[in-house]
Amino acid sequence: MKMKKLVISPHIDDEVLGCGGILDKDTFVLHCGVEDRSYASAEERLKEIKEAQKIAGFQMKLLKNEVNHYAEADLIGDFESTINEIKPEMAFIPHPSYNQDHRAVYNAALIALRQHDINFFVKKVLVYEQPQDVFWDFNSEKGFKPNYFVPIDIERKLKLYSLLKTQVRPFRSLEHVRAIAVLRGGQSNCRHAEGFEALRWID
Repeated sequence: MKMKKLVISPHIDDEVLGCGGILDKDTFVLHCGVEDRSYASAEERLKEIKEAQKIAGFQMKLLKNEVNHYAEADLIGDFESTINEIKPEMAFIPHPSYNQDHRAVYNAALIALRQHDINFFVKKVLVYEQPQDVFWDFNSEKGFKPNYFVPIDIERKLKLYSLLKTQVRPFRSLEHVRAIAVLRGGQSNCRHAEGFEALRWID
């Protein structure tokens, strides 16, 4: 199986919030874990993302890591196996925000995407953002600095996000998602866009 894009998503919803505009039939989403919460069961969250999957057409796989306790060493092997299996042209990884799972996934992905003789070499590696990266980004010394932009259909992205009913909350509302798309669109001379930080780009 070969896919053009790999999105490594710490949790169900990160892929839509950060990459919803580029999710399509050429995308493989690797979810690192899902958990039961008081307001939503793991089963309910999986049902929601499968509804979004029907619209966007991406393929996905769920790993069984304990949410809020991700360990880099446990993630690296699964990331490497997925990369070697699907051989993506582009890999999208989360910005290391204040969330401990996001930091673990980011660090593990950097290792899995390193140049190595037994690993498939992904030519394009990009970091995607989340609303918290705009509102409260103190973890990275330089913060999230997008330098690659993709024009998107914001209504489609909001539709995908609205299907994740248990995850839509005031601090990452539909209005905030739209506002970030407007900001990134303004930075790239289009109406709405998603912004990414290119760590590696080889044509």
